Amino acid sequence: MCRNIATRANFVPPQPTRRFVLQTRSLRPRSAKRFGREAVVESASPWRLVHLTFPLFHHSFEPPMDSFTETLYDGYGQFLDVEEVYLERKTDHQHIIIFKHVGFGRVMALDGVVQTTERDEFIYHEMLTHVPLLAHGEARRVLIIGGGDGGMLREVVKHSGVDAVTQVEIDQTVIDMCREYLPNHSQGAFDDPRLRLVIDDGFNYVNTTADRYDVIIIDSTDPIGPGEQLFSAGFHTACKRCLKPGGVLVTQNGVVFLQPDEVRQTANNFRDTFADWHFYTAAVPTYVGGVMAFGWGSDDAALRQVAPVTLATRFASAAVETRYYTPEVHAAAFALPRYMLDLIERV
Repeated sequence: MCRNIATRANFVPPQPTRRFVLQTRSLRPRSAKRFGREAVVESASPWRLVHLTFPLFHHSFEPPMDSFTETLYDGYGQFLDVEEVYLERKTDHQHIIIFKHVGFGRVMALDGVVQTTERDEFIYHEMLTHVPLLAHGEARRVLIIGGGDGGMLREVVKHSGVDAVTQVEIDQTVIDMCREYLPNHSQGAFDDPRLRLVIDDGFNYVNTTADRYDVIIIDSTDPIGPGEQLFSAGFHTACKRCLKPGGVLVTQNGVVFLQPDEVRQTANNFRDTFADWHFYTAAVPTYVGGVMAFGWGSDDAALRQVAPVTLATRFASAAVETRYYTPEVHAAAFALPRYMLDLIERV
């Protein structure tokens, strides 16, 4: 969501499966080649759906990838037709695939879960960047945990008032592959002289650094495997330690309707950590299942209640170009539906 793994821990990787659906219309056996391997599928009728399932990390047999089915939820999800595979690789930390979809353009998935697409990434990146930066109004130092695709960094460096950006990403390969195959995400942001790129465990960084920041943005994966630490009370406490007085922490917290535990856990952590905390939302099409939740934590309650006219003035002064964010959307995003207020125990 962009859900890049930003921490390392001793853990046994889960064994999710990738499920591909191959649709063929030929009455004759169809031979399909991917990555130099060949698979034969026999059709007994003009239209036949062949469901192919195999473990993610076991590659003794890999069927042709005519479509990609996400593995985030059991019994519910999305599939994307694959026009071309640009990259598939298993790094020391995760499995990466980048492919082309006719509607969403280039798509990146990590460990079987869609992280970002060219078509809708702007919604997620703009809302997790401009909301805290414009609410703060005077942010000079920004920390990004995760965000290896470069989209978050791209939005941060649009703000000329930001003097320094530190980005902590655990996997250099993600950055390298995204710069090559998803260049529209970063748009040269990795070359910005204000950037200090740190290849490290995000949990370790916030617990050891002496640096302090006005805004901290957590662009993490879901709390599975090594990403689990980025939803812990210890991590959020360490993030607060890294904030300057009046600073703000924002986090991605998944699709609240299908991942309520992520929001509930963060709410419990923030309740014990920040004087003012809440959530705001945005709908991102390829993060299926409803609106995505973003956590908000600060000791300055005024940051969450900046008047729309003030936001509009700051937005005009910043002169950043956006496709989703507006001051009006900013203000409205903090209005939560009843089921979500009940979930986080807000009256």
